Amino acid sequence: MKDVSESFSLAAVREGETSRVPRAPAAPGGGVQSIERAFDLLETLADAGGALGLSELATASGLPLPTVHRLIRTLVNRGYVRQEASRRYALGSRLVRLGETSSRMLGTWLRPYLAQLVRLTGETANLAMLDGDEVVYIAQVPSPHSMRMFTEPGRRVRTHCTAVGKALLADLPPDQARALLERAGMPAFTPATITDPGLLLAHLEVIRRQGYAVDEGEQEVGVRCFAVAVPEAPAALAISASGPQARMTDDAAARIVPELKRIAREMSEAIAAEAAG
Repeated sequence: MKDVSESFSLAAVREGETSRVPRAPAAPGGGVQSIERAFDLLETLADAGGALGLSELATASGLPLPTVHRLIRTLVNRGYVRQEASRRYALGSRLVRLGETSSRMLGTWLRPYLAQLVRLTGETANLAMLDGDEVVYIAQVPSPHSMRMFTEPGRRVRTHCTAVGKALLADLPPDQARALLERAGMPAFTPATITDPGLLLAHLEVIRRQGYAVDEGEQEVGVRCFAVAVPEAPAALAISASGPQARMTDDAAARIVPELKRIAREMSEAIAAEAAG
């Protein structure tokens, strides 16, 4: 059965009565309601971290089932959502290109904040984002020291063994952090890597209380990093300062961590201002 509004629109066009063709409902703030709803469904699928059925999407979004079905079919046809053999729906591969381009542009835009962090701390500054169950580095400004850390933007690492990863995990509700660790696993990369989920979850509580995370040579031997999450960012972002353990002492942490927190707040404010237009 055709949607009534669709039939009306087609009839009006055939008759040349273009003035009678109903427009898409407007959303609060002057947006287009159907587009906002489609993005809500994409974000619901992203938050779920897996596939959802139509009824689950309707419940999570608060939309009528027929509306969800029409929007999802459009997204499937465009490649932004895929339907699995189970008839449940997951994010589609066409989003990958958009995400990669967006993250590169975000890294370029926020790079001056990293440069400021390097000037203040003297250590390599990194910007990373939670992407699925991994962390991807999207920008870096290297330290002026001859002995410094270098991470190629685009590199993917695990959450459990990096400062940025642990800062992002600590920003998640505990049940979501546990589920991510169960899906991704916790292999050892160095003798210092935490491989016990219970121990890491307890460690995340410490990170939440102190407001920053530390990588104690857990990803690479001899490297120490401090990291904080970027508050209220539209994507899960974190920034870090990294360097040789000989320089990244506790005294250095007392100097560097406040700068990390300040730069993270400035990034958050800049992103919010950009979103507000």
